[in-house]
Amino acid sequence: MSNNKKAVVLLSGGLDSATCVAMARDEGFDVYALSFAYGQRHSVELEAADRVAKHLGVVEHKTAVLDLRLFGGSALTADIDVPKDRSDDDMSHDIPVTYVPARNTIFLSFAMAYAEVVGAKDIFIGVNALDYSGYPDCRPEFIASFQETANLGTKAGVTEDERLRIQTPLIDMTKAKIAATGTKLGVDYAMTISCYDPDEAGLACGHCDSCLLRQKGFREADLADPTRYQA
Repeated sequence: MSNNKKAVVLLSGGLDSATCVAMARDEGFDVYALSFAYGQRHSVELEAADRVAKHLGVVEHKTAVLDLRLFGGSALTADIDVPKDRSDDDMSHDIPVTYVPARNTIFLSFAMAYAEVVGAKDIFIGVNALDYSGYPDCRPEFIASFQETANLGTKAGVTEDERLRIQTPLIDMTKAKIAATGTKLGVDYAMTISCYDPDEAGLACGHCDSCLLRQKGFREADLADPTRYQA
């Protein structure tokens, strides 16, 4: 039965977003999950998002279709090699080529519209400023700015007493803490995939930044990594 406390949660099918869904549910929210088919090379993540949504019992799961390959500019949406086997130091400098221009701005705009339609006052997004310091749209300053924009630019924001909140529960958490938190909340990470360059069978490469950070997270949390990797 619905408790009328609703949240839109951005769900990519990866470790972070799956944890966000579990955290939102643990806080008593009815979850409306939102995924994106945006022309990403790792579109197998959408199958993972479906699995996670069903497993964690969301109220509704929608997938918005848009094609950011129109612009390219990222290793995820253009014919650009995904970086492999980078050190922690390399990952912490500069904006990586896996950054998709304005992606979180676009995603949050869709989430804002979805939230307004279903009557949700909370949007959860699994941004993390600790592991990916180079991503400009994962910073607290950006999230605060977008929240203000959302409340200025929606009917709900200007006519209702309760403001829209952009929640970022993972923003200062290590991957180890995220993995440990989700595990306690019952997330089956075998259903998720974080890889930027999986093969056609949906096996993770094990060498991109996202795979390496995921491996490190499970290792530091002293948890078995359930990811299926390429041989």
